[in-house]
Amino acid sequence: MKLVLDAVVLYIVSTILLRIAGRKSIAQMTLAQTVVMVSIGTIIGNPIAKDGVLDASIATGVFVGSLILLEYLQFKFNFFERLVTGKSRIVIENGKINNESLKKLRLTVDQIEMRLRNQGISQMEDVKIATLEPNGILGYELRDEAKPLTSKELHKILDQYFKGKQPQSSSDKQETNLFKEIKDGVSKDNPEYLH
Repeated sequence: MKLVLDAVVLYIVSTILLRIAGRKSIAQMTLAQTVVMVSIGTIIGNPIAKDGVLDASIATGVFVGSLILLEYLQFKFNFFERLVTGKSRIVIENGKINNESLKKLRLTVDQIEMRLRNQGISQMEDVKIATLEPNGILGYELRDEAKPLTSKELHKILDQYFKGKQPQSSSDKQETNLFKEIKDGVSKDNPEYLH
C-alpha cells in the first residue's frame, strides 16, 4: 500500500512541478530543459524502489527552480541565451550549403536534405536561406519564385492589374524578416517589458 501511495504522491508533485516548468514538446526543448526533464524522470523513479518521496520531491523542485531561473536569465541577458540555448546557424544561403556551419554543427548534407524533404522542399535551389534553430528544427525562407501564392498577394496583384499599375517586386523591399538577425550576426535588444 505504501508503494502505491508513494507513486501517487510523486505523480501529483511531478505533474505540478512540470506544469510550473512550462509546456513544450520534446522537439521544442532547449538543451537545459531536456537535461531537467531527463533528471526529473530519474529522480522520480528512484524513491519508488527506496524510501524517500520527500527527498525526490525536493530534488525535483530544485531542478525545476533552476530551469525557471535559467530561463529568466536568458530573457534578461543575451549572453545567457547564447551560452545556454545557443543561436541559430545559417546552413543554406541562396540555394548553397554552408559547409562551415555543417562542420560546426556536426551535420551531414544528407541530414540537411532529409530535413528539407520533411518540410516539403524538393529542390535546395528553391531555398533563399535556411537556419538550424537551437531546438534542432530547420527554419527556412523560400526564394520568391518558389513561394506559394497567398490570398493577400493575389488580391494585391489583381488590384494593381485592374488599376493598371506594376506590382512592386518583393526584392525591392528592405529585408526585415526573421533571418536578418542571424544573417547579420546582430542580436536585437530584448523588449522593454523584459528588463
